Amino acid sequence: MDVGAKLKEARLASGLSLDTLQETTKIQKRYLVAIEEGNLHILPGKFYARAFIKEYANAVGLDSSELVEEYKEEIPTTEEENVQYTRIQRTRKSNNSEKGSGFSSLIPAIIVVLLIIGIVFVAWWFIRENMAEDGAAPIEEPQDNVIITNPDNTGSGSSADNQDEEAEDDNANEDGTDEAITEEDDASDDSSDDSEEEPSEAEITVVEEGTGSTPTSTLEINNAGDEITITLESANTNDTWLEVRDENSNEVFYNANFNEDNSPFEMDASDLETIYFNIGNVQALKILINGVELEYPVETSKVHQKLYLNINKAE
Repeated sequence: MDVGAKLKEARLASGLSLDTLQETTKIQKRYLVAIEEGNLHILPGKFYARAFIKEYANAVGLDSSELVEEYKEEIPTTEEENVQYTRIQRTRKSNNSEKGSGFSSLIPAIIVVLLIIGIVFVAWWFIRENMAEDGAAPIEEPQDNVIITNPDNTGSGSSADNQDEEAEDDNANEDGTDEAITEEDDASDDSSDDSEEEPSEAEITVVEEGTGSTPTSTLEINNAGDEITITLESANTNDTWLEVRDENSNEVFYNANFNEDNSPFEMDASDLETIYFNIGNVQALKILINGVELEYPVETSKVHQKLYLNINKAE
């Protein structure tokens, strides 16, 4: 019995239809049929074949790890695939290392990068200190020039003072009006400053909180404005598997391991309606919507979570 037949047998035993399984796993029905019939070449890439089979197995109550091990000769192995990202204005480092290399192979490269950063920082600090010392003496020279300007005014002496006092007396009756005008101008400036309020921050609300070992939650983003930027940042030194795609068009924005080397990662979501996140370790990922951090609706002890973000455009 091949892997597709075994999965189909488990589905029928669980009383699940293909439509129900599609709703549960979010895998298109035609791909589910291809898996059951053994047509794995129809699936969009080797990674998806392996991932879809594991998702199918979990949905019908089978142990996905044992299933993959049992049919490892039949199931294609995964390889790193380059994904062309539209809407993303950055280039990320390609990773062509083998699957089993792990995080430990990156440690020497990380150490070298940290050493380079340290050297650059020390050099910058010394340059800044030297520039500050070289430029400290001439600072007083412009002030000296200002002090000695218009020396002829000292000759007018008391005559100029008397004229100033007479002018102040003549304008004494107008002080009240001048002060009133000044207060009105200040009030006008204050009102104009108040009118130039910054755009409201995005409001993120929980529509449905997920349950189970892999909770799937739905959230809603309101008052985010016409331009919406989603920023992904590494929350700690751990890695997380991350999949981000447009739920309506199935356009993939990210599908790989995410760690400090990939952080921060920005994507333009201004034209999107629903965004799907499949996060393997939520403790290692921070999501920001226009600078506002998203709080996971389910406690982060549930490390594997799925999110649907519905975006409501500002009126």
